[in-house]
Amino acid sequence: MEFERTLVILKPDVIKRGLVGQIIKHYECKMLVIKNMKMVYADESILNKHYNEHIGKPFYPDLIQFMKSGPVIVMMIEGVNAVETVRKINGATDPSQAECGSIRGLYANSKTENCVHGSDSIESAIRECEIWFE
Repeated sequence: MEFERTLVILKPDVIKRGLVGQIIKHYECKMLVIKNMKMVYADESILNKHYNEHIGKPFYPDLIQFMKSGPVIVMMIEGVNAVETVRKINGATDPSQAECGSIRGLYANSKTENCVHGSDSIESAIRECEIWFE
């Protein structure tokens, strides 16, 4: 069992729909601890750093526009196998492929408006935490 830190972003659709508490509860019920949390309006500069590997892909402009459409909540979360646990709790990026009990299975509307982001590896988590929590 590996104790890790990961990054979670509650996207603008979560805040607009009033789902913040319900979604945070999913993480806390799995014994994950929020070590740092803030609400911000993400600008293009920070989003370009965060989503660097997607620059140039067809969906990128829509993703950036969506992420700038309202505030986001950024959380640094710690726990045993936090990266893998958060990804399982979040569910597949495509809500039609996400397990029914996952956050995206329960709440997401599309691949873009899919409620949450979670780091995909320990290396990504370190990089992303540094971007959002310098």
